[in-house]
Amino acid sequence: MKGLRNLLDTLRPHFARGGRLERLYPLFEAADSFLYTPGEVTAGAPHVRDGMDLKRVMITVVIALLPCFFMAMWNTGHQANLALQLTGGSVEGWRGAVLEMLGYGGDPNSWLDNLLLGAAWFVPIYLVTNIVGGLWEALFCIIRRHELNEGFLVTGSLFPLICPPTLPLWQVALGISFGVVIGKEIFGGTGKNFLNPALTARAFLFFAYPAQISGDRVWTAVDGISGATALARAAEGGVQAVAAVTSWFDAFIGAIPGSMGETSALACLFGAAILVSTGIGSWRIMLSGLLSVAALSTLFLLVGSSTNPMFELGPQWHLVLGGLAFGLVFMATDPVSGAMTPEGQWLYGFLIGAMAIMIRVLNPAFPEGVMLAILFGNVFAPLIDQLVLKVHIRRRLRHVQG
Repeated sequence: MKGLRNLLDTLRPHFARGGRLERLYPLFEAADSFLYTPGEVTAGAPHVRDGMDLKRVMITVVIALLPCFFMAMWNTGHQANLALQLTGGSVEGWRGAVLEMLGYGGDPNSWLDNLLLGAAWFVPIYLVTNIVGGLWEALFCIIRRHELNEGFLVTGSLFPLICPPTLPLWQVALGISFGVVIGKEIFGGTGKNFLNPALTARAFLFFAYPAQISGDRVWTAVDGISGATALARAAEGGVQAVAAVTSWFDAFIGAIPGSMGETSALACLFGAAILVSTGIGSWRIMLSGLLSVAALSTLFLLVGSSTNPMFELGPQWHLVLGGLAFGLVFMATDPVSGAMTPEGQWLYGFLIGAMAIMIRVLNPAFPEGVMLAILFGNVFAPLIDQLVLKVHIRRRLRHVQG
């Protein structure tokens, strides 16, 4: 490692101001910061000392996502192996050749077989996301002469997890391009975007290419196999339709069709524990969102409906189906696009949870409402914080004047 450090120190003058490769300094600095702790420190007082810098924040979030990565590969492979076992088919194309070399057996009861098959679909989407998104980040940094920071690590990890496994790779590249450029860079880059870039990318794909990101044929990584999500079944037949195809425990574990990394509420709980214990994720947003989901879904359950089966879905089902748990833990708590004031976080989380349930229940044609609910919350987060600050200012003025 000392030799690598010496090599980077030798190359630095070529990328520094006045060097031949000055324009490429963001790329050099990104590699240096990724491999080592940044060497630049504040020179003058006063300044606040804190061990949690941007690099540690982003890496901690990625670590919190590791259980979701595991479930993304395992469940994608599990659902596909179940379908292959049912139809007697096999994996075709280059994926099949690679899996055969790795000793893939196609057993849905084998953790290794499920992981291998799931990885054959998840890894390409993950690589395309990070390569294309990283290139856009680097391009904007070179043009603006900004440092290339670790902000894209989280976006590049979140976006593949909220995609269906069958999403074409060219649409993955197009979607993440839209999320990075339109959802983030045009507003100034990391720390200045008011919308979550990963959700912005998915929203673009959802409305631009609905056939590839919704419906029954996109959730199982086997051509020609239909596999409706549990929420879609609930919209058609209520809680009985869901219970007929899966148990609550399987839904909690995440062994159901859906976007690759957001089906497991259990994996999200592990991530929530890491984010809350490190102070990176707001427990207020998670808890208030959870409370609003429970309250509103219980209200709909008590009211009932003879024409809308979604009214039958109680809070215990809403919390384990779709991307609700994933959205509340990893998306709504984004410190850039979410509310920042403690009081505002309570209102922000409550708004997202309530909007998600209203979209799910009152519009059965669109059973998953978490994505739009969080983007809606992102738009109102600055207003919520401003209102909270105004209330604080008025309260202090009354004390001063009194």
